Amino acid sequence: MRKIAIYGKGGIGKSTTTQNTVAGLAEMGRKVMVVGCDPKADSTRLLLGGLAQKSVLDTLREEGEDVDLDDLRRTGFAGVVCVESGGPEPGVGCAGRGIITSINLLEQLGAYADSEKLDYAFYDVLGDVVCGGFAMPIREGKAKEIYIVVSGEMMAMYAANNICKGIVKFAEAGGVRLGGVICNSRNVDNEKEMIEAFAAKLGTQMIHFIPRDNMVQKAEIHRKTVIEYESAHPQADEYRTLARKIEVNEMHIIPKPMSTDELEKLLIDYGLAG
Repeated sequence: MRKIAIYGKGGIGKSTTTQNTVAGLAEMGRKVMVVGCDPKADSTRLLLGGLAQKSVLDTLREEGEDVDLDDLRRTGFAGVVCVESGGPEPGVGCAGRGIITSINLLEQLGAYADSEKLDYAFYDVLGDVVCGGFAMPIREGKAKEIYIVVSGEMMAMYAANNICKGIVKFAEAGGVRLGGVICNSRNVDNEKEMIEAFAAKLGTQMIHFIPRDNMVQKAEIHRKTVIEYESAHPQADEYRTLARKIEVNEMHIIPKPMSTDELEKLLIDYGLAG
């Protein structure tokens, strides 16, 4: 089983990218579990057709610790197993603790056991690696393979570079590696070339460039992935292509984060700051 975490700047489209990519893998016959690591508990809604899923923390609060695995997960599109970590009540406690509690409980209840026959476990992780809880999938080796969703916008690239610093910090202890960056296009000038150069500087690859298309938003309004909502649309094929690229990817590296000056020079060279 491959354990993959998806990171990136808040609002960059991690959950959308993760769910659409997972739909592509599931369509290929792979058995996938998605663990949403966002307190908003919205990392699986497109796979579940918009159905509200009670989070792990909500379940524990309401039912106590005597829970079964089926109390914590639901089955979504093409058999994808969906789990939401959830978070504390607003204004109380650290949201990152929900990830720690959830993953540990899933392990205790056998969610990752061979009998579950999972091919992949995906972690959709909130924001940038700043809080210990949100770093947990890489800090404790829960995920071995990281993909960073980025765009040609300055703050998205800055966040991706910071995430690489986090990967470096935990790489030796946990064996975590970067599999590549995924460009979720925002139609920035020279975006594809800039992200390819950015990835090369980090020592990795731009594993796929996802063009911007309103079909993504249209499918989301209907609470579905593009692959489920409009299977024949070219955007669905983009996610299928990304799924295949991840499936065969063998480039797993410890990244080489850039200095702020290097990153700013890259932005200037490609015309973003000029």
